Amino acid sequence: MPPRLLVLLLVLAAVKVAPLAAQVVPVAVERRLAERLDLGVGDTVRLGTAPDSLRRRAVVAAVYVPAADPTRLMRGELQVRLHLPDLAALLGAPDRVDRFGVMLAPGANPEEASRRFNASAFGYRAFPSAQVGAEASQTFVVVSRFHRAIGVISIVASAIFLLCIMLLKVEERRLDAAVMRFVGVRRRTIFLALLLEASVVALLGSLFGTVLAWLASLATNAWYRRFYDTALTFSAVTADIVLLGVGLSLALGLLAGAFAAARLVRTRPMVLWGRG
Repeated sequence: MPPRLLVLLLVLAAVKVAPLAAQVVPVAVERRLAERLDLGVGDTVRLGTAPDSLRRRAVVAAVYVPAADPTRLMRGELQVRLHLPDLAALLGAPDRVDRFGVMLAPGANPEEASRRFNASAFGYRAFPSAQVGAEASQTFVVVSRFHRAIGVISIVASAIFLLCIMLLKVEERRLDAAVMRFVGVRRRTIFLALLLEASVVALLGSLFGTVLAWLASLATNAWYRRFYDTALTFSAVTADIVLLGVGLSLALGLLAGAFAAARLVRTRPMVLWGRG
């Protein structure tokens, strides 16, 4: 055997039998953790399963920003990513995983795939990603229902408040309505005029409320994104919400205006004038 080949084989054998603690593995560090520990690409760190067992050397190969995940927001977890063999060697548990994901081909049925996976072998359970997301989001579902209940109560209270405002507004027009009745203006015309005024007020109020909600949403996102150091969207004013808000405002404004206007036009002119 040529001497060079013999030296090469000896080097490879030495690498194979070298202890794991002497190997340097590449890791990817989350940006928040890298900023907290002042780490950068190329820095060397030590890894272990406990503070007194930091025997594995690793080099920071990348600093990444994890995808925004609301389920991890309150946990305050900071992550380091390793290749699967390196992680198994670090934990001392080869050929064992807690969970893993399987990407299906386009058009495949996740429920049918999970059923076939579960029927093929024992020792694991397969779930569609939609079911996993639904189970992990139960807290947010409860919060969403709580907000919906608050929204319903707010709508009912605002409807009562709007009705009181329209009644007071129409009461201020008693003399105007009496004069119009005296000069021969029909009740229907007076009713439509008051209803038009109520619709304009409701429309302007809804536009003002939309702008206020948009500004409040910007302030909320800016505050909590900075507080939690995340790119999650905490508040969103979508087109559906705007349409719902404007529709409710117009509907409630028209109903309140119609009730107040009908109450006014049914009153006799002399009573409106204060002489009846």
